[in-house]
Amino acid sequence: MKILMLAPEPFFQPRGTPISVYFRLKALSSLGHKVDLVTYHLGEDKPINKLQIFRIPNPFFIRSIKIGPSLRKIPLDILMLIKTLSRLLSQKYDLIFSHEEAGLWGAALAKIWSIPHIYDMHSSLPQQLENFDFSRSRLLKRFFEAIELFILKHSQAVIVICPDLQQTVKKLGWDSKSILLENILDFDFPPFSPGAVSQKRQELASAADKIVLYAGNFQPYQGIDLLLEAAAQMPQPGVVFVLVGDTPAAVHRMQLKAQKLNISDRVHFTGQVDPSLMPLYLAVADVLVSPRLSGTNTPLKIYSFLKSGKPVVATNLWTHTQVLNEKISILTEPEAASLAAGLTMALNDPEAQTRAQAAHEQAQREYTFPKYLEKIQQVLDKALAGDKSGEK
Repeated sequence: MKILMLAPEPFFQPRGTPISVYFRLKALSSLGHKVDLVTYHLGEDKPINKLQIFRIPNPFFIRSIKIGPSLRKIPLDILMLIKTLSRLLSQKYDLIFSHEEAGLWGAALAKIWSIPHIYDMHSSLPQQLENFDFSRSRLLKRFFEAIELFILKHSQAVIVICPDLQQTVKKLGWDSKSILLENILDFDFPPFSPGAVSQKRQELASAADKIVLYAGNFQPYQGIDLLLEAAAQMPQPGVVFVLVGDTPAAVHRMQLKAQKLNISDRVHFTGQVDPSLMPLYLAVADVLVSPRLSGTNTPLKIYSFLKSGKPVVATNLWTHTQVLNEKISILTEPEAASLAAGLTMALNDPEAQTRAQAAHEQAQREYTFPKYLEKIQQVLDKALAGDKSGEK
């Protein structure tokens, strides 16, 4: 097929939704489909077979977009709508595949052009307002709820990335359209040599130290403050905390927090790193941690953590327990003392290695590219079947 994909975010940048978009494109290419991607002006071109990227212009001189809802996205999304119309007027497409808020105009235009529409629901739009503390306006929330209902009603297939989103779609009455497609894939980078791993460990810690690794952004819902407070409560010497990700400004805020807790000598901030280096950081770690405090979506990194064969410590919240359990991870309460105890267990208790091995084996069975392709094909089949049945 010839598919028009709409992705209202910087593509490519090494963060949640753009990573997911990348693997959707890779899967569609592997299945033999041609994709025209309409996206923001920001990001790096990724060479994917049968992919052509169409970027919006940048008359507003916007150089960055933060994660989550943003006023900056409004003019960019208007330009996305114009670019989408331009593509539809100049090229015949068999299907529109929309991400996030682009589902609004994607579904509407697919209806006008009488072609099927797929909505990739990375999160619930009204819930984003709360998760990112964007607005507490009830009127704005109702507006986003109306948009979400419109998109679901006028899509032939809906991708949900975790069971919680699947339940959301079910409650709204459109469960028959949804397919669970977890973001399980990792970039296929060559493995690093033992020498490279050893060298990186020497850069981050002394030979006798243990390394606890966090990877991701430093938004409040991620629980970085909690992680630093837990680090301050751990009596065990020789433990270094490596935090990978986010901007210099965000790193500076957390460095000040570490200074106040008097643990600066035990915390190493790398800032953002190229995705190709993430396997190296996972390799040097002794324990992997996700201290998330809120939200309901499963963190993208959890699947990489499980594949690593390293002990995983996470807060005992639905955002994690949709995938994690006590057989494959160490779950703690979202409190500093509990998280510190969980990290101590992960570093010292042989049971932690047993769970890590069980997690690795589960990942090898369930989180594979062939299974991912099967799910993508199911989504396409559902969209086409819905279109033929007159479901609009």
